[in-house]
Amino acid sequence: MSVFIRKNHKKILIIDDEAPMRELLQLYLHAEGYSTESAAGGKEALSRITVADFDLVILDLMMPIMDGFDVCKAIRQISTVPIIMLTAREETVDKVVGLKIGADDYLTKPFEHQELIARMESIFRRQEFVQQQNHMIVKPVQSISTLPAKSELTFRDLKMNLKTHQVFYQDMEIALTPKEYSILKLFLSHKERIFQREDILELLWKTRSINDDRTVDTHIKNLREKLSQAGIPGHDVIKTIWGTGYICNEKN
Repeated sequence: MSVFIRKNHKKILIIDDEAPMRELLQLYLHAEGYSTESAAGGKEALSRITVADFDLVILDLMMPIMDGFDVCKAIRQISTVPIIMLTAREETVDKVVGLKIGADDYLTKPFEHQELIARMESIFRRQEFVQQQNHMIVKPVQSISTLPAKSELTFRDLKMNLKTHQVFYQDMEIALTPKEYSILKLFLSHKERIFQREDILELLWKTRSINDDRTVDTHIKNLREKLSQAGIPGHDVIKTIWGTGYICNEKN
């Protein structure tokens, strides 16, 4: 892994098993003022993402052990960071699969570095626009005490008993930690409301520290896994809004 840091600029993670390609991408990005870190494979990249914040990931598709598809799916379990996938293959099916599993854009090699930079900037503009619209339209939840006075919350066949603090799916109880229960309660109580990670931190951890962002992602990942094991896809209950946060809605 190599690291290049330049203050006051976005940080990019480059994932590619070929050292010459990693070095070339770093040259392109450093020239534009971006800070970078690089990883030679999926396992190394995932370990970096769990402990550091990145503004965008550049991910090569053709890698040994974990290919780009597997790495992309693994990243999406823990992070909403934008992902641009790179590949020498031009098959449309690869692009479709990449975008469906969570990539934000797809670039075929060889490419001009100006195109890569333009695609990155386009993602950042969309991200900033969504965040601005979210802050303008949605009023922040001030306190958990504002939750509706109900004895039960539901999502399809998922039921949360607010009196006994139990969660059931089709009459089978799902064992949740107190924090997982609080997260699920927050989303089921405010369906259609987009929560940024900072909102969840402030409501449930009483902090908005950026350094704690991965805590939210990890707890939501664990909650989704428990819901999926019970039979209801966790990503259906708490959906990811790429680059923004999370939402609970019952629309397909």
